[in-house]
Amino acid sequence: MDVLSTQPAWALALAGVGLLVAAAASARLARWLYAAFLRPGKPLRRRYGAWAVVTGATDGIGRAMAFRFASVGMGVVLVGRSPDKLAAVSGEIRERHPRVEVRTFVLDFAAEGLAAKVEALRDSIRGLDVGVLVNSAGMSYPYARYFHEVDEELMRNLIRLNVEALTRVTHAVLPGMVERKRGAIVNIGSGASSILPSYPLYSIYAATKAYVDQFSRCLYVEYKNKGIDVQCQVPLYAATKMASIKKASFFAPSPETYARAAVRYIGYEPRCTPYWPHAVLWFLISAFPEPIVDRFLLNMSVGIRKKGQAKDARKKTL
Repeated sequence: MDVLSTQPAWALALAGVGLLVAAAASARLARWLYAAFLRPGKPLRRRYGAWAVVTGATDGIGRAMAFRFASVGMGVVLVGRSPDKLAAVSGEIRERHPRVEVRTFVLDFAAEGLAAKVEALRDSIRGLDVGVLVNSAGMSYPYARYFHEVDEELMRNLIRLNVEALTRVTHAVLPGMVERKRGAIVNIGSGASSILPSYPLYSIYAATKAYVDQFSRCLYVEYKNKGIDVQCQVPLYAATKMASIKKASFFAPSPETYARAAVRYIGYEPRCTPYWPHAVLWFLISAFPEPIVDRFLLNMSVGIRKKGQAKDARKKTL
């Protein structure tokens, strides 16, 4: 006798649902494995254009991505606030890639008069075939603190750098891409807003990165049919000055390690976590109830706050 014919209908229905869920999970896993390890990067210069504009290009992820663009023959416009650092990075790129054109533009996103300065950036790149824009400039807290402890200057700078500057630079570069009907915009978000359920004691930082995430998603939908790929990358920790991590590790990669993965993801998913160990952490975090994760993150941030306050106290005694 057929075994299936002896089973009640509800059992067969449950088995069918289980098979569908397992098949869907297997398909998602296969897609992720392909994207993380097998999928080739897009030919950036040929697909998007000859130049890349990178903000925050003197340190961390922005600097590392600028070198990756130069390695594939793209000209690079380095945007940063320090003329000396810009000159140093520009010289190093030219030394490694003698045939690559490099331009620099000094822009302090935290200073007054941001609109006029970004307009000057727009004028400086007018006529360039800008194919890729990377909005990497940003800031976080010096160390964790409760919202009522955030002073006016820190609050203003967080919003200005993470929200206003990114918005204005995108607004300055995008029209040229629309005219040429091709381009890619990469906004560096954060797992603080897209992976973690909360980021206590860093509330304004996390909220500004949530803006970046939604802003990017909306632009992705608006401009996809115009040949422009917009993407928000949401890494967790990397060994950068902003994260206050000096030594790279498996789960906190060096900027160069992150950039290798990041550039390979350009032009694909509208939101992604290019460094695959971060994606594994995302899956593990999502498996725990949010209240447990919230409590863990709160305790971690309170510990960081205490260390930061102690460091400030030592400085005052010197």
